[in-house]
Amino acid sequence: MLIGYARVSTRDQNLDIQLKALEEAGCEKIYTDKISGNKKDRIGLTKLLSYIRPGDTLVVYKLSRLSRSLMGIISIIGKLKEQNIDIKILTQNVDTRTPEGKLFFHMIAAFNEFQRELIVDNINAGLQVARDKGIKLGRPSIITEEKRNLVMAMLKDVEHYPFISDVIKTSGMTRPTFYRHFSTDLIKNIREN
Repeated sequence: MLIGYARVSTRDQNLDIQLKALEEAGCEKIYTDKISGNKKDRIGLTKLLSYIRPGDTLVVYKLSRLSRSLMGIISIIGKLKEQNIDIKILTQNVDTRTPEGKLFFHMIAAFNEFQRELIVDNINAGLQVARDKGIKLGRPSIITEEKRNLVMAMLKDVEHYPFISDVIKTSGMTRPTFYRHFSTDLIKNIREN
């Protein structure tokens, strides 16, 4: 029996291309996930692995849909091999039922891992260059100097803002954001002076 598995990394991405290819390949059952290939808790893959039986063939659109790391791929394939289950990769024309398919599969897995590591290295190098240039990374701060001064004035004005929740509500900040910028010690110091 041919059993398909399709995965995209985020909920915004679409499975249509993979599903169509798996259906055209003759998959009788297809499992899906919308989660990173690095995550271990993939419900669709877990269900597939508990459903698939010896003699079945797991069909994936691309090897990277199964896992993003070489160790992850080797682990999954090892479990499948122990159960006498083969794998077929549609876009790379790999079928582990043949010796050539087995060899090619290992080469593709190694190249996929290498490609991913290059991407991660390039991203990290780019981030380090940005840090070295003094570029602030991440989201811009929600607290401007003007807003900070306004909140400090509200904290000092105990008569009109007796409760911290009043200050938070009036400032328009969320409670976690407020306390990230105004520690309890700072609040105590402002209110006592």
